[in-house]
Amino acid sequence: MKLGSVAAIAGLFVNALAATAWAEVPPTKSESTLIDIAGHQVPVVKGGLYDRYRSNPPLSVIASEAPDIDLSWFKGLIKTKVDIGFESYSPNFYYRNSRVTAVFTADIEKLRELMPAKVLEQVQPLQIWPGRGLVAFTAYSYHYCDNDSYNEVALSIITNKPGNSNLGPITLIGQSISKDFWGYVLKLPVNTELARVRGVVGYNLPKWLTGINVREDEHSVSYDIIDSQTGKVDVVFRGDKLDGLSKDAELVTNSFTNTDKAGELTYGYAVSRQLSHASSTSGDSARLTLGDGSLSAYIKPLKLGKMMKYEYVPDFQSALYAPKPLATLIGKN
Repeated sequence: MKLGSVAAIAGLFVNALAATAWAEVPPTKSESTLIDIAGHQVPVVKGGLYDRYRSNPPLSVIASEAPDIDLSWFKGLIKTKVDIGFESYSPNFYYRNSRVTAVFTADIEKLRELMPAKVLEQVQPLQIWPGRGLVAFTAYSYHYCDNDSYNEVALSIITNKPGNSNLGPITLIGQSISKDFWGYVLKLPVNTELARVRGVVGYNLPKWLTGINVREDEHSVSYDIIDSQTGKVDVVFRGDKLDGLSKDAELVTNSFTNTDKAGELTYGYAVSRQLSHASSTSGDSARLTLGDGSLSAYIKPLKLGKMMKYEYVPDFQSALYAPKPLATLIGKN
């Protein structure tokens, strides 16, 4: 893979009518209103799901507003009220979504440098071969969810599960078979203030607000990530629309380890129900174009290399659970 202006990429972790669109989210002129979240004045869609229900809309409302969505999976999940720096409900539901993900090798020493020492005591980057770890780059479009709609891009290090051995390729194979992946999130830009505040305050995630625009044609989908300082396109991620989509629903869990505001270790996770999906190991199936902005400057030292896997998932649902103390998980192992 060539790094520079074009590089391969690496992904581990309101519009109810956008049923199949990968269009920019949200290209809306909807009126907004301000709500308070942990002392932050946050603009949200007036009359949207979050404005009305604060992460706890009845499924009957979703069925009424989006009757084409299959809600059977969500009916088996129970929401509970939680305090995550503000009152919310766990899990957070994502009813209709799309994503593209690619996993690539990267310089393992650089990956270790980017992880806090306290986290490294419990999890380490998977070494796929000498000197090379794995990073994941995922671009999401949440078309219809408890938080209205938004786009998000995640850059993560793939790690072992806390309390489990790190056996490099063997651990990776085990996670792939069980569809239970672990990582440490490095960067997580989003394009709504609601997603940013909830992610930073409630989930201790490295989110910031910037433009994330989506383009598509017959053959590919592309995410343009704007540099928040200059307002110019910094990173472009293009992924192929793969043929041979499987319609067999499968559950995948993506978990992350990090620290809370008190410096204590925590973990969180999302379970996704993939309704339409395909994968490829072809190096031509995904491409990353790097510019001169801050995210590109962060990615370049990772020395991205061979692509291990690309995933095209045009239809999935998800449930994101509130973070918990890591000690409660390790004690179960």
